[in-house]
Amino acid sequence: GLHSDAVAALAGVAVDGAGLRLRWSKGNYFAVAPAHAGKVGRLIYPVPPADGSSLGVHVCLDLAGQMRLGPDVEPLDGREDYTVDPGRSAAFFAGACAFLPFLAAADLSPAMAGIRPRLARASAGFADFVVRREEGGQAGLVDLIGIESPGLTAAPALAELVDGLLAEGDA
Repeated sequence: GLHSDAVAALAGVAVDGAGLRLRWSKGNYFAVAPAHAGKVGRLIYPVPPADGSSLGVHVCLDLAGQMRLGPDVEPLDGREDYTVDPGRSAAFFAGACAFLPFLAAADLSPAMAGIRPRLARASAGFADFVVRREEGGQAGLVDLIGIESPGLTAAPALAELVDGLLAEGDA
C-alpha cells in the first residue's frame, strides 16, 4: 500500500538499504459528459506511448455506463493529494479524441484520482514490486511493497505466495 515502506521501517527494516523506499504517482481521471453514455460499450486501451511512461489515455466504464478517461501519470512528492487539476483536461482530450470522434473538449470534467506506490529505484526505469520474507530481527515479517494496480487482480496469488513464505519460516 501507500505506506508499506513506512510500515517496514517501523518494524526495523532498513528500507533505503534494501531498495524498498517508495515514490508515488497520481492517476487522474476525467468524466465524459453523461450525454455520451452508451456510445461505448467496453473498455478501450490504445497503443501506449513509445517511451513506456504510461498505458496512454484509455476509456473506463463505471457500473452505470458512465465513461471516464484515465489514468494518466503525475509524479507526486507525497501520498495524500487526490485533487484533479482541471488544466490537465487538454491532454486527456488530445489522447482520446482519436478514438472517440464525437468527443468535444467541453465534454470532460475532473472526476477522481488514485495514488500508486512505486519503488524508488536509482534508475528511472521500471521496477517491479517486492514480496519477500525478512530474516533476523524481523523474522516472520513479509514485505509487500510497491504493488501497483495489478495487486488487486493478483491478490489471491499474492496470498498464496505469502502463505508459502511464512511456511518456510516454520520449517
